[in-house]
Amino acid sequence: MDLNLLRVLDALLQENSVTRAAERLGTSPAAVSRTLAKLRRTVGDPLLVRAGQGLVPTPRALELRDEVGALLRGCDNVLRPGAGFEAVHLQRTFTLQTAELLLVGLAGTLTDRLQAEAPHVDVVFLPESGEGGPALRQGTVDVELGVLSHLDPEVQTRALARMPLVGIARSGHPLFDRPIDARAFAAVDHIGISRLGKRLGPIDGALGALGLSRRIAVVVPTHTSAMLLARDSDLVALTLPDWLPDATSALGLRTFPVPLDLAPLDLGMAWHPRNSGDPGHRWFRDHVAASVLDPSRAAHA
Repeated sequence: MDLNLLRVLDALLQENSVTRAAERLGTSPAAVSRTLAKLRRTVGDPLLVRAGQGLVPTPRALELRDEVGALLRGCDNVLRPGAGFEAVHLQRTFTLQTAELLLVGLAGTLTDRLQAEAPHVDVVFLPESGEGGPALRQGTVDVELGVLSHLDPEVQTRALARMPLVGIARSGHPLFDRPIDARAFAAVDHIGISRLGKRLGPIDGALGALGLSRRIAVVVPTHTSAMLLARDSDLVALTLPDWLPDATSALGLRTFPVPLDLAPLDLGMAWHPRNSGDPGHRWFRDHVAASVLDPSRAAHA
């Protein structure tokens, strides 16, 4: 049956008047009268009969009134974007790809947020893949979080935060005995952090512009290993400001501003457009973004 017929029938059964039903539907009484005639033929019942100056429903019409209203509400829920979504009923596993430093800083907050609303939702955290990987397009990753690059052209993104890099070293490092300028920063030995083994980066370009260079004595694949190595040596590493303050303090480390003119890191998240309208996926993305920006996440790290 034409859904518009049901809408007219619902208005007629609610109003018991062709004129008022027409006003409710934004159409003419003549159009509603023609539809009522079609409904009578379809249902095989007069539905509304005249009683004095008005119309009264037949027993069959009374049977249909609640059923038609519920049916229309169900149709509206199906057709309305995201309608009817309740996180508490969601049973799903989401996959988040991010750098280890970001993972350690937000995993606790994100997990708490998700479990509070959707106890049957699980999360799989994946490390950063090789550059240019098609994981979002292939569907093996739901959301990529970090400094976004080499994305497929159709991928959608959302900017989250701009964060400068800071240096990190053991609290008793001789570097802290005097003001840390570019020359002092370049003079100490450094820890490079790269899952691909890269030695040079923006730091080296900024030092080179000043006629300076640094020695990268060690390259490690993760920020955790860099922090542990910095704790036990006079090597200096890089990290994000105020990202893991409790861990930094517990390890006996101290951060300091990098004395160079460096562009901040632009953190964002990316997802494939096939998931843009999915209410569950949108709910997950919102919680990822909120976890990155949540100042209380440090308590979980």
